[in-house]
Amino acid sequence: MVPFTLLSLLGGAYLYVTVPVSYQSQSSVALLDSSAVARLAPTFGNPLSNAGGSLIVTADVLIRTLESSDAARELSARGVTDPYTAGFAPASDSPLLVLSVTGTDRAKVLRETNALTTFAGEQLTALQEAAKVPPAYLVQTAPIVLPQTPVAKSKSRYQDIAAVVILGVVSAFLLSILMEGVAVVRRRRHAAPRPKQAHAPQRVRAGPLNRRVDATAILTVYLVLAFFVPSNLALPALGGVGTPANVFALLGLLWYLATWLGGRILPAPGTRPTRVVMCVLGLAVLAAYTADASRESSHEEVLGADRGLIGFLVWVSLVVLTSAGVQDRGRLDVLMRRVVVMGSVVAAIGFYDFFAATNIADSLHVPGLQTSVAQVNVMDRGAFTRPRATTAQPLEFAGMLAILLPFAIQQALDPVRRHLHVLRRWSPVLLMGGALPLTVSRTSIIGLLLVALVMVPRWKPARRWAAIGVMTASVAVFKVLIPGLIGTITGLFASFLSNSDSSTQARTVKYSAIVPYLREHPLFGRGFGTFTPDLYFFTDNQYMLVLAEMGVLGLVALLTLFVTGVHHGGAIRRLARTESDRELGQAFFASSVVALVISATFDSLSFPMFAGMFFLMLGAGGSYLGFLRREATAAAVPAPRRASGAHLPRPVESR
Repeated sequence: MVPFTLLSLLGGAYLYVTVPVSYQSQSSVALLDSSAVARLAPTFGNPLSNAGGSLIVTADVLIRTLESSDAARELSARGVTDPYTAGFAPASDSPLLVLSVTGTDRAKVLRETNALTTFAGEQLTALQEAAKVPPAYLVQTAPIVLPQTPVAKSKSRYQDIAAVVILGVVSAFLLSILMEGVAVVRRRRHAAPRPKQAHAPQRVRAGPLNRRVDATAILTVYLVLAFFVPSNLALPALGGVGTPANVFALLGLLWYLATWLGGRILPAPGTRPTRVVMCVLGLAVLAAYTADASRESSHEEVLGADRGLIGFLVWVSLVVLTSAGVQDRGRLDVLMRRVVVMGSVVAAIGFYDFFAATNIADSLHVPGLQTSVAQVNVMDRGAFTRPRATTAQPLEFAGMLAILLPFAIQQALDPVRRHLHVLRRWSPVLLMGGALPLTVSRTSIIGLLLVALVMVPRWKPARRWAAIGVMTASVAVFKVLIPGLIGTITGLFASFLSNSDSSTQARTVKYSAIVPYLREHPLFGRGFGTFTPDLYFFTDNQYMLVLAEMGVLGLVALLTLFVTGVHHGGAIRRLARTESDRELGQAFFASSVVALVISATFDSLSFPMFAGMFFLMLGAGGSYLGFLRREATAAAVPAPRRASGAHLPRPVESR
């Protein structure tokens, strides 16, 4: 790793020093109609008012003339040796041309742009004179924007430098994996059994530099990036899937592959079914990608399909790291606790946004990242600001908290944590449960009701009645502290039931609009990630979106994912030997049911934070189930019988 990394850094530094900065200057030229034509109605002598119509064809002829080889030789003789372009101005319906020159000498680029602008007018006049057009009907060129001061264009330079560095680091990483695998095979082949020598144990002080890196540590960094970097901020080249958390998850997948190929880690036993389900989803994604490649899709759809593959690899990374990478149950418990704590902090940010009528995430700017969601601003419903904290949308905020709330309740009721202060145990529940109604959405209330309906009936009568009393008191507290909130929420459901809500009507209309796309590609869909709102429309329903993008096969794979999560919860509860494990199984069951239902209310997996938490919980459920299965298998193996005293060898008395 070290030599290749150093070489790539030196190569990037060499390019930075040797590659000069490029400068670009532009000018804009408009074609004006002849004075004879301009005298007619409706222009009456104003050439600018008639800059359209057939002049677009004339402009196209001029552009092709300027890009010809003869024009290039003539311009080279006039000193224009740097690359130049000529074309229509973007988003313009008139014969407005943009001329640009790019070079490394700023003063020379400006001179060349002036020469190109003058040459364009001369070429237009020469074309008309060759066609023997009368002087009164000659089309003229008029510079609208004079040659501008050259601007530095360093993007391509930095892209080349980044490409060299990334290529060197990735090559070093892959080569190190290969060499490690070869070394492991050689050691296993040539190693002879040697007697082990007893060494005095050395106590190593645990610290940040000598602490062993495991899957829990990798996933903790992912959680920090996912929760506290706004999910609408992403790398410009990757779009919505290019969040820092997703990029780090991909690096975590490479880490797992490296340790697995090096023989330092093996997949946790009993966790394979979860990864098999991801393979089913992978087949649907690849089939949809092939379907997109086989049809005449636009460039934007091709890019969307590529981003869909990257997003799927992120989901695979989260499932693999949680189900196969976590080897110790104690470390998995630590990970789940960190998920709940960080989720409660995000919920607290939502409280601030609601009462301050703002979005704190709008003030967070990370260099190199840009928003991937158009027009992210403060959203209101009624007289209330809908918080989104660090998520991209209030619905994502509500959905994420709804699938994490069962685990906050489970940890608060865990007998192992009863020694902690009551506020420390129950504050995550209060923050998450209290932040859900603040989103003023049907999704949040449906999620709350599902959590209560799944978890409360399983409790003992005393705890059950206490929970019902707390929920009733919470409604009263909200009614007193935030007047009008409960009425607004009940009004949402009333308008939904009476079909008088404009939001509901807009969503139901979209269901019929999906049908034509489904009929075109019913089995494999149009391509995962291609049905984007800028090309088509918002579906506001994950199942309808999957039908459009991956067809019936994708819908079956998605339902299989949700059912697998529900199965994890039920199986954990059946195999549990302690009350704590039974509560944990019920939490996984409730979380999966919530994800299954609320995915019909918004396109859930299109949002990176919700999708990340869902697949993290899916992998964690498979990991917990594997631990319980191994414990059950170990308990079922009978202990070896101890020999009776009559058959034991008797000691010989020494003389």
